[in-house]
Amino acid sequence: MDRRKFLQLSGAGLGFSMLPLSGVAVAEAKLTQSGIDIAVKKELADAALNTATKLGASYADVRIGRYLNQFVITREMKVQNVVNTESLGMGVRVIANGTWGFAATNDMTVDGISRAAAQAVATAKANSRYQEEPVQLAKQKGFGEVSWRTPIQKNAIAMPLAEKVDLLMEVNKAALDSGADFVNSMLFLVNEQKYFASTDGSYIDQDVHRLWAPFEVTAVDKKSGAFRSRRGLSQPVGRGFEYLDGRKEDKIQSQTVLYRDSYDMLEDARLAAEQAREKLSAKSVKPGKYDLVLDPSHLWLTIHESVGHPLELDRVLGYEANFAGTSFATIDKWRSGKFQYGSDKVNFVADKVQPGSLGAVGYDDEGVKTGSWELVKDGVLVNYQAIRDQVHMLGQKASHGCCYADSWSSVQFQRMPNVSLMPGKETLSVEDMIKDVEKGIYIIGDGSFSIDQQRYNFQFGGQLFYEIENGKITGMLEDVAYQSNTQEFWNACSQICDKRDYRLGGSFFDGKGQPQQVSAVSHGSATARFNGVNVINTKRKLG
Repeated sequence: MDRRKFLQLSGAGLGFSMLPLSGVAVAEAKLTQSGIDIAVKKELADAALNTATKLGASYADVRIGRYLNQFVITREMKVQNVVNTESLGMGVRVIANGTWGFAATNDMTVDGISRAAAQAVATAKANSRYQEEPVQLAKQKGFGEVSWRTPIQKNAIAMPLAEKVDLLMEVNKAALDSGADFVNSMLFLVNEQKYFASTDGSYIDQDVHRLWAPFEVTAVDKKSGAFRSRRGLSQPVGRGFEYLDGRKEDKIQSQTVLYRDSYDMLEDARLAAEQAREKLSAKSVKPGKYDLVLDPSHLWLTIHESVGHPLELDRVLGYEANFAGTSFATIDKWRSGKFQYGSDKVNFVADKVQPGSLGAVGYDDEGVKTGSWELVKDGVLVNYQAIRDQVHMLGQKASHGCCYADSWSSVQFQRMPNVSLMPGKETLSVEDMIKDVEKGIYIIGDGSFSIDQQRYNFQFGGQLFYEIENGKITGMLEDVAYQSNTQEFWNACSQICDKRDYRLGGSFFDGKGQPQQVSAVSHGSATARFNGVNVINTKRKLG
């Protein structure tokens, strides 16, 4: 199943072109079959490690991966497609003559993995003639034989297909009955079964589960031909099917339905249809300076682009300049110890352990036990994101544990962990925040965006916009986008709601590297206020 064929089958909408499709199409029953026995994995890993060290590698690691995906795709009251994929193979990474080498194979035998190990060593030795400085790998203790599993209650891939289809049909009907003219919905389910072994003495078996339940509704004004859309406000999560059980909690001011622990997809579809139709008569925004109240369903993307990416150390050092750009947050700013990334309200933490997040794993893809660390403290830049062969550049001795590869056939490298804005310490609800805003806009949901190659100057849109006048929401707006630069924007942060409002957003589509790899990452926050931000009108004038 290649990407072109998948797109032909699935149709347009919902950003299908960005879905991390990999592997070959398989029968649904294949997804629930047991993978390779752990004793066999260890035998294969040992064969690779022994071959690599005998041929001169000073370090070697092996990743044996089975990657399962399921896509259930619908439009209106029809199922468009169900796609099941599996990708299975092994990758070997080594250091020989102070240089990295990598090779991969889908020949799941001792001979197959041994040949891959030999190829990796040969590649490293061939490349070493061009290596100016040897790789400096931070020390890492071995953990022996350990395992980790996403703490799920219901394996989404193992749930009956009929139950998944029934849910999406109910969602589509709810949207159509509430005023939508068109609706697309889908389930995207992921299971990564990953085994890691290294010459450090680790044998780590992990079972990672993720899911996403996006939809999009469109309302049409049949007289004018105008139309407006609203996407679902669910977030991709590192959870099981229980996330879609829809246990209701207190709704936020705008009546949107974002829940911390579960998601009511039907109710969100009803609201989406009503709000898409409301957009048809919403007034166009008047450009100017506004105080922005940004919901977590929107703010996650601004965090991702203006904090997550510029604090990747390889980007800071210029390693990503050819493809993904560089960073304004240069080493000299960090070394000064007083670079004001944001106001004193702003604290950003990176982590790979937060329950329910896309990035949560027990160990990263080079055998480092995961944890959390500060990036920005009281507004000041204090650290970056770095892995075993990078941390010495910061004068640090231990990896941050954020190494990842999207496939057994891809070499692992530094990837963004979950990066989150910590909630405020003082009790503050969304309603209380809005009461103090004289002229503002409340923004919900992520939209289009643009940011420069140094992750500094940017523009962000959204899904829903509400005008705030003298502490009250007075109606819906359209054609809204805000412009700023990273340092100015985060220094304009004046209030953050407390932990009761903290929620995760995120994406499966964080692209990086050449050849490009895609990773899944979450970003948490509570609703936050930013004072005096420039808002523009995005409506196109014809003629």
